Amino acid sequence: MPSGAVRVAVTRRISPAMQRCELTHLRRSPIDIDLAREQHRAYEQVLRKLGCRIESLPEAPELADSVFVEDTAIVLDELAIITRPGASSRRAETSAVAGALGRYRKLARIEAPGMLDGGDVLRVGRTLYVGTSSRSNRAAIEQLATLLMPVGYRVQPVEVRGCLHLKSAVTQVATDRLLINPRYADRDAFAGMQFIEVDETEPSGANAVWIGSDVIYSASHPRTADALRRLGIRVHTVEMSETEKAEGGVTCCSLLFCEGR
Repeated sequence: MPSGAVRVAVTRRISPAMQRCELTHLRRSPIDIDLAREQHRAYEQVLRKLGCRIESLPEAPELADSVFVEDTAIVLDELAIITRPGASSRRAETSAVAGALGRYRKLARIEAPGMLDGGDVLRVGRTLYVGTSSRSNRAAIEQLATLLMPVGYRVQPVEVRGCLHLKSAVTQVATDRLLINPRYADRDAFAGMQFIEVDETEPSGANAVWIGSDVIYSASHPRTADALRRLGIRVHTVEMSETEKAEGGVTCCSLLFCEGR
C-alpha cells in the first residue's frame, strides 16, 4: 500500500470456533484460542504503529474463519467488491464486512456461480492479478473484469498450484518488487516486476503486508525476513503461529485502504 494517506485497517476478532476452520493443504492441529487472540492484538498494534486506524469487527462465534477478513472483499479507491468465498461455510462472513465498508465505498458484489476469495487477488498498480485456485473460479474472474473495466483496472488470471491462494505464492513488498515462491506461481505472469524469492526452507514465506516503506511479516520465516532487510526493506515481524494453523497469513487478517478515496 503506498504511503501518504490516512489508512483504515478493518480487522475482526478471533472466533472461538476457529478450531473448526476450513483446511485444504494442512492437517488439523490444536489451535490455542487465547494465544491466537494475543497474537492478533499484537498484529493490530503493528498496524497502528504504521499509521493505520483499526476498525475491529466483533467476533462471530459461529464463523470459524471470520478473522480472515481479506477473503470477503476487495477494496479499491473507486469501490469495494464483496466477494463470494469459495468455501460455502464462509459466505456468511461477508455481511458484517459489507456493513463496515459501505460507510467508505460504493459496493459491488460477486454473484453465483462465481467464487472468489480476496486472498487470491493481488493488486499491483492498475492491474489485479487473480489466482485460479480451489477457492476462486473463472466465472468470478470474468465478473470482476466486467465490474472494473469502467474504472480502468485490468484483471489478469494467474495459475496457482500447491498452495491455498495467490497471496500464499506472491505479494508486493515494494513499488517494483514482488516476494514470490516460484513453485506456487510463475514469474512470467508478472511482467515488468523484480522478484525476491523466499528461502527454499520457508515455502510459506511469500505472504507479506506492504505499507509505505514497511512490511509486516510472519516471524515463522526468519531467513526470508533477513533477505528482505538486506535489500533495505523495513520488516516488522509478528507471531502468527495460531492463525497459520488455519492456513492464514499476515495479509489475511486485515483489509487495508485509504480513507476518503
